[in-house]
Amino acid sequence: MLTACTSKEPLQVTVYETSANGNKLTEVSEFSTSENPSKIQLSPEQIFQTITGFGGSFTESSAYLLNRLSKKNRTKIIDAYFSEKGANYSLTRTHISSCDFSLNNYTYAPIADDFELKHFSIIEDMDDLIPMIKDAMAVSEDGFKIIASPWTAPPWMKDNKEYVGGKLLPEYYDTFALFFSKYIDYYKAEGIDIWGLTPVNEPHGNGNNWESMHFSPEEETDFVQNHLGPKLEADGKGAINILGYDQNRAGLKEWVDVMFENEAASKYYAGTAIHWYESTYDFFPKALQYAHDKAPNKYLIETEGCVDSEIPKWQDDKWYWSKEATDWGFDWREQEKKYLHPKYAPVNRYARDIIGCLNNWVDGWVDWNMVLDRQGGPNWFKNWCVAPVIVDSDNDEVYFTPLYYTMAHFSKYIRPGAKVIGLDHSDTDLQVTAAQNPDGTIAVVVFNEGTTLKTFELSLGESSTIIAIQPQAIQTIVLPN
Repeated sequence: MLTACTSKEPLQVTVYETSANGNKLTEVSEFSTSENPSKIQLSPEQIFQTITGFGGSFTESSAYLLNRLSKKNRTKIIDAYFSEKGANYSLTRTHISSCDFSLNNYTYAPIADDFELKHFSIIEDMDDLIPMIKDAMAVSEDGFKIIASPWTAPPWMKDNKEYVGGKLLPEYYDTFALFFSKYIDYYKAEGIDIWGLTPVNEPHGNGNNWESMHFSPEEETDFVQNHLGPKLEADGKGAINILGYDQNRAGLKEWVDVMFENEAASKYYAGTAIHWYESTYDFFPKALQYAHDKAPNKYLIETEGCVDSEIPKWQDDKWYWSKEATDWGFDWREQEKKYLHPKYAPVNRYARDIIGCLNNWVDGWVDWNMVLDRQGGPNWFKNWCVAPVIVDSDNDEVYFTPLYYTMAHFSKYIRPGAKVIGLDHSDTDLQVTAAQNPDGTIAVVVFNEGTTLKTFELSLGESSTIIAIQPQAIQTIVLPN
């Protein structure tokens, strides 16, 4: 516990720091401060959104890798993500049927024109995905919410009869709605409750590379308004939260204008799901504000983000703090939009985006794969990506990258039900957000992306303390209730 006197009353805080110089969620209490500190003034009376949670995604790839590790390392990773002593994840996502981070293509409804889905089966999930979720549930004291998303409908329901691309044929809208209801029932039978759904992952498609299915805003809203929502309601599942869209923020206005056009259109939408892949540096605050203003009482949740199009660096913390990573748009994005995809430092991208989201009405933030191998897979399409935890399953080795600790700065200290609160800060080079938890504690997250030490005076009412943050560092400052 740090107490430092200024001209005001001393403010008691505990400071945890992750930094390029080696701190990993380390409690720090001694600082090399500089003169003329900047100001961060907290205003807990100014209340914004209520936090739904933070976390990552259960994928077949991650679950498969965990099964290949020793029991000791499997437990170590599950505990690190879901125990109270670890990152304490509270909001998660999983895929319905296969996705790119599966070992192969599969669907729970493989028999064509099985309109009643009599042959529906989740057998593909029984060896890997479901055991991982159950293990996480067993160590999570507070529990966590699960959002489930299909990458595509069963191919026989689509106009191209393929896993990749195409559209859901209108004559199968009711059958696809039944598909969701069956999925919820089958997972419930395994002791797993589904909190939320998205009608499809990335309705714009993904360049027809891996599992996908196209919806326009009007088509998806028709499906939700007239098929999925009424079906879940009729089956006693009206409490399931349907989140529309589920793709990049640059397209938000087009979608929320249709989703929330009127009461009929918005009735079954609980909110909006978004991804971050449109840019490596811009979190699109205007789009987020617009989406909130359009539906101020609905959820706005980031359901997927990761360091994509990269093979992970093994046991190399420095790389995660260096502006060397590139993304899907670095090489081939349209010339007029290439500026959105400069090289970036992975930690910076995570910290910037989560803080930017919290300061613009986003109430939940979900990372993509929790565990990947040294290649950035397994992935049937060879769409390599990075996860916060990388494993070498052949040698039973585990690497907790700096991204794991970056996520924990939010998930561990900002809990479900927390309220994002107002603040003023005078140093625009620092990125800052704050939330007050249900137990009255306040968590302040400060990110210093720059290369010089920064000193600031943190104030709450008439109390304050002087804190310094290292260059290239993220801090979570906890104020007791």
